[in-house]
Amino acid sequence: MLDVSTGLGIVALMGAAATIAGAAEDLESDIGSQSNPNSQVQLAPQVGVLHRIFNKAISGEPPAYAFYSSIAATVAWILMTANVNVITSFVVGSFVAALFHGAYATTAYLGRLASQRRYGQPIYLDVIHNHLLGIMGHGFVATFCILVLSYTLWALLKHPFPFVMLAFIWGITIGAIGSSTGDVHYGSEREFQNQPFGAGLNAAYSGKIVTRAEIGTRSSIDNAWFCAKFGGPATGICFGLIIFLDNWRTVVFDPRMAVIVGFAIVAILIAINRALEVFARKTYGPYPEKVAMLGGGE
Repeated sequence: MLDVSTGLGIVALMGAAATIAGAAEDLESDIGSQSNPNSQVQLAPQVGVLHRIFNKAISGEPPAYAFYSSIAATVAWILMTANVNVITSFVVGSFVAALFHGAYATTAYLGRLASQRRYGQPIYLDVIHNHLLGIMGHGFVATFCILVLSYTLWALLKHPFPFVMLAFIWGITIGAIGSSTGDVHYGSEREFQNQPFGAGLNAAYSGKIVTRAEIGTRSSIDNAWFCAKFGGPATGICFGLIIFLDNWRTVVFDPRMAVIVGFAIVAILIAINRALEVFARKTYGPYPEKVAMLGGGE
């Protein structure tokens, strides 16, 4: 049985890996335009807005990253059973997952835009060349950190679930966090910068995304640069805190007390979230009711 100080050190390592994984996962989805904002990118040509944004979503982020993480973990486990070094196994497993990631991203981009030929949306081959390595690279970092997190939880903290199953679960989790935390920032504040902050999106503006960047035509690389300032780090911190706080309480306290501490942490986070929302609404409007009074923000 690990002592408390050693356990906290392991939990801190897991939290650090989760933070890096969360940031990399969100930025990868921003480059590939996957999950929440993707619907607007997909709709844009249908309302006459042609673009150079990568469009690869073949599923939501949770099942996608469950798939990539499971592939990486399975390959790594096979290598480890053959007495290959753990880190080397993680690198090879993450690389194989990145190859699958790149293949699916390419076919999804080509297939989606080919289906929009009737709307005049071109297929830009340079978009694939410029974005694919960024997608695969960020995906590699995310899956590698998920393997580190899962293996640490299984081998050192003796979690009862198998290593591959843990990677599958954390893949779903990180995809859900990236979709709910980071992509909201990307979709709301980047794609529709011509709308008032906090005004929401009127149905009449659906698909009418901003296609001009600071210099020239916007691409998904511009979105990643933008989201690296807030959306990516916010996703990483969210995932890292979930991993650290959840495992911290089980290391420090006995099982019954850990449950009580868990409820207390959730209550505190809800209160902080509510306070931040009220502060933002009062400070940074306009918000829907004000925009409606001004004629819908037009």
